Amino acid sequence: MRRRNRTFEAIRHQAAREALSGIKPAIVARKYEVTSGTIRSWVKEFQETHGDDAIPTFSERAADEQRYLELEEKHARAMKVLGEKELELEILRELIKKKNPLSMTN
Repeated sequence: MRRRNRTFEAIRHQAAREALSGIKPAIVARKYEVTSGTIRSWVKEFQETHGDDAIPTFSERAADEQRYLELEEKHARAMKVLGEKELELEILRELIKKKNPLSMTN
């Protein structure tokens, strides 16, 4: 029973953080299947227990956004390289299957 309460508290804190980060309470409420009033009360409770330090500042959110964009770009490059390597691997497998590949005729 105690574990369930800690899990529920963690979910409430996560929902409150999402609402404080700028996501509309109605959207957070739909995600967690509660009312927007419940989200507002969770936010109020979260602010009372953690203070204003728990709310990310604009510069922190901007830094997070920049980091997110960098990670997206890095992910796109990695996926491109992965695709190229998969294509190269497929070509090499086809060459192995051939009895007399052109590269081995010399």
